[in-house]
Amino acid sequence: MNLTQIKYEQINEVAWLTLYRPDKLNALTPTMISEWKNILTEICKDEKCRVIVVKGEGRAWSAGVDLSVFQETKVEPGYAMYEDGLEIMRLLENCPQVTIAMLNGFCFTGAMEIMMAFDLIVAAEEAKIGDTHAKWGIRPTWGMTQRLQKQVGLRKAKELSFTAQTISGTEAERIGLANKAVPLAELKSTVDALIEKIIPNSGQAIGSIKQLYQYGNLHTLDKGLDFEKEFEMEVTDKVDDLKNFKDKI
Repeated sequence: MNLTQIKYEQINEVAWLTLYRPDKLNALTPTMISEWKNILTEICKDEKCRVIVVKGEGRAWSAGVDLSVFQETKVEPGYAMYEDGLEIMRLLENCPQVTIAMLNGFCFTGAMEIMMAFDLIVAAEEAKIGDTHAKWGIRPTWGMTQRLQKQVGLRKAKELSFTAQTISGTEAERIGLANKAVPLAELKSTVDALIEKIIPNSGQAIGSIKQLYQYGNLHTLDKGLDFEKEFEMEVTDKVDDLKNFKDKI
């Protein structure tokens, strides 16, 4: 696959994607979003891949949709970039792999919308995160108003959107938008340590549990409880460990 604005490397069971337009703070373009969707589609089918990490090259994770795009068209339903962006988020939320956003720097607006679709977010304390839709007079269309209020609460979500102010990675952790914030110099090692805690566990169980969380996130508690009760989970990668559990204690 010919990639020009995304870098891809798979190391053992981990896929590393890098948003690669460092001179433009990795601002999202139709090309980048298309490449991201295409490579992610392939990775999600790879049964050997257990974790997907997305980082940014240089000073940013992504500054959001390149504003020059809005001078040519509107990123709204029917436009390829809009549909591709939605597909990226659908894949992130529903693939069997654990997805991690490694937030090294700026993350604004459209990039923030995509960020919220990741399973886990590890941010540099110095990272700057913000919803700037109101600043530029742009209508949210990738789920900002729906995901943000679920992840940080309604009033905090409104504050972030109405003021268009940025918050640090440290603040993102405090309000529950990020799992963890660490100094930038420790970001990679922190993500590596997190991956090392995930890999020994059953990939099949994690994929199934992820489905349960996703269903519960989209439905009422009662429906979620019923879904979990009836859910069939086949796990074959830990049969021996379960039989010999006393040796694992």
